[in-house]
Amino acid sequence: MYRIILLEAVTMMIKPSTSLRNDYNAISEYCKTQKQPVFLTKNGEGDLVVMSMEAYSLREEMLDLREKLLTAEAMRLQGAKTYSLTEINAQLEALLDGK
Repeated sequence: MYRIILLEAVTMMIKPSTSLRNDYNAISEYCKTQKQPVFLTKNGEGDLVVMSMEAYSLREEMLDLREKLLTAEAMRLQGAKTYSLTEINAQLEALLDGK
């Protein structure tokens, strides 16, 4: 037995933890094909989230990028030097031209 909840056009699959043992292949296939995690419950309470390795890697990359963007924005707000796209392009062209 499992529940599917629709939130903001994202389907959440919620299953009891015993499903991991009994339906491992189906859970694995769902995570990979739907690119969505499965939420596991224990005694009716949320316990674990299972996702594909691809989804996990992508999530880690997005979190890393988010951290870098937040750091850059904090530095900008503290007065760090910023560059326009034109300035960056000119610097890159100079590097490529060997100047």
